[in-house]
Amino acid sequence: MKAVTYQTYGGPEVLNLVELPKPQPAAGEILVRVHATSVTTGDVRMRAYDLPAPFRFLGRFMLGWPTPRSPVLGYDFAGEVEAVGSGVSKFRPGDRVYGGALGSYAEYRTIAETGAVAKMPDGLSFEQAASLTFGALTAVYFVKAGKVGPDQSLLVIGASGCVGAYTTQLATHLGASVTAVCSGRNADFARAQGAERVIDYTSEDYSTSGPYDAVMDAVGASSFAPLKPLIKRGGVYLNVVLGSADLLALLNPFKDGRRIVTGSFDTTQARLLALNDLIDAGAFRPVIDRSYPIEQIRDAHAYVDTKRKRGSVVVTV
Repeated sequence: MKAVTYQTYGGPEVLNLVELPKPQPAAGEILVRVHATSVTTGDVRMRAYDLPAPFRFLGRFMLGWPTPRSPVLGYDFAGEVEAVGSGVSKFRPGDRVYGGALGSYAEYRTIAETGAVAKMPDGLSFEQAASLTFGALTAVYFVKAGKVGPDQSLLVIGASGCVGAYTTQLATHLGASVTAVCSGRNADFARAQGAERVIDYTSEDYSTSGPYDAVMDAVGASSFAPLKPLIKRGGVYLNVVLGSADLLALLNPFKDGRRIVTGSFDTTQARLLALNDLIDAGAFRPVIDRSYPIEQIRDAHAYVDTKRKRGSVVVTV
């Protein structure tokens, strides 16, 4: 089968399309024929070993050092069940499924039937499903943990990216008022996701706006201390990319009645099923910036490296 591997950390040039043996499902596993995956910021950070400062040392043990421990990148996947192992009862061949698991830049992958995989919502293409997993689940995690809801105000820094776009969609669906921070070229895009107001950071200082019930930094553009005046007392700072300054702020008990929500989460079957309900309810609409064939995986990573993508970048397998 075709798969994309990397044997060392670096730029997109370290990615190589190779032939690997086709896996077979063990007992309790399913074999998925992958039709689409995506290039997330997590993928490019792993490829380049570009981790937030607090995790660079720990990352040596997680990702492998001096070379990657798991040579096949990719997380999001959408495809069709081709075969099932003994004892599998939740899925059968022909089911259209999607999910998240490391090693998805490949034509085939196996995954436990109880793992991070679920049947796709009706009406979605494989490309659309693959575009949702990382960004939409991240949005759900932070919006829920931050208790963002009706009649609240939310500022989203990096609103045109994958996480920012899906956070805007979800918060708007829940009745919050969203102010989006992005470049002027992405203003119409942010409004299309539901933002009531757009601040062009290239010509306007968003630090003078507000205050807001919640502030999300989806791209690691700032930190808690300079953003604190933007957050109401009792409000929350949603920190997607944890830096050293925010780690110290998290440990500091003196936040003047403001909370910091950060951390990571596991993609689980339960979370995917809950995401299906939100998609069916109209909370999320797939947003795909560009689509590349797997043979152009280097180009896809190079584009995400520019930090100018809008929504998701999809790779067809």
